[in-house]
Amino acid sequence: MFNQVKLGIAPIGWTNDDMPQLGGELTFEQMVSEAALAGFQGTEVGGKFPTDPGELNRALDLRGIKIASQWFSSFLCSTPYEENETAFRKQLDFLEAVGARRINVCELTRNLFAEKCSMFGSNKPVATDEEWMSLCTGLNRLGKIAADRGFKLCFHHHMATLVQTVAETRRLLENTDPRYVWLCFDTGHFTFSREDAAAAAREFGPRIGHVHLKDIRPGKMDQAYREGFPFRRAVLEGCFTIPGDGCVDYPSVFMALNDAHYEGWFIVEAEQDPAKANPLACALQAREYLRTTAGI
Repeated sequence: MFNQVKLGIAPIGWTNDDMPQLGGELTFEQMVSEAALAGFQGTEVGGKFPTDPGELNRALDLRGIKIASQWFSSFLCSTPYEENETAFRKQLDFLEAVGARRINVCELTRNLFAEKCSMFGSNKPVATDEEWMSLCTGLNRLGKIAADRGFKLCFHHHMATLVQTVAETRRLLENTDPRYVWLCFDTGHFTFSREDAAAAAREFGPRIGHVHLKDIRPGKMDQAYREGFPFRRAVLEGCFTIPGDGCVDYPSVFMALNDAHYEGWFIVEAEQDPAKANPLACALQAREYLRTTAGI
């Protein structure tokens, strides 16, 4: 199973770019050293990483790990396409220089990441038909640019954004070109949206180009819905956790991805407070869970 899959872990378990108080004292060097020590082959780009590709490559080569991908914030529904393309090309230049072949695009028009209101119910952002057209057309154009350079554009469905649910993800994939637009499949965000992650993996399998593995603590999720958590409170309260520590049916998810002949990266990505969830301990625990559950 998964002969063509590499394992990585995201820096967000060590430091949170959006909430600097979480792991603010932890360094880039500690993050990549502990990722390597725990047995991971790669990571994604974080805010504390060197911005010079040569410096970053030297640090990673010392530890024997690679860059798998990087987040890209798109605003295709709210800003001119050309502004998005300029930023996208610049980020591709950086990723090419560090040897990555995936770029994870998330549409952030009217996102609620930093808002203090509940991210649920009528507060959840919803795209108009015109915005859907702008989003899908723009993704096709960016995706072709990426594909022409040997990249896969992988769209990241996400809580508190315009594309969160299975239905919204399905609409996006049905209205984009499978040659140019792939899915960054995230077990935690589908589960937190009260979707069946394994069923989503079965449905979207052929379009999945990148995988984020996070788990959800069901009691905390229920509290979040009941009390109307803002997104950042969900992180602070410990709604997210590492694979195997929550309610995601990972054996079924892995079976679906294997049946889809998935090739690429599995990235452990659990937004947590490192003061409460020791990053190295969590990395070691996640690595062992993937070894015993996914056979890698």
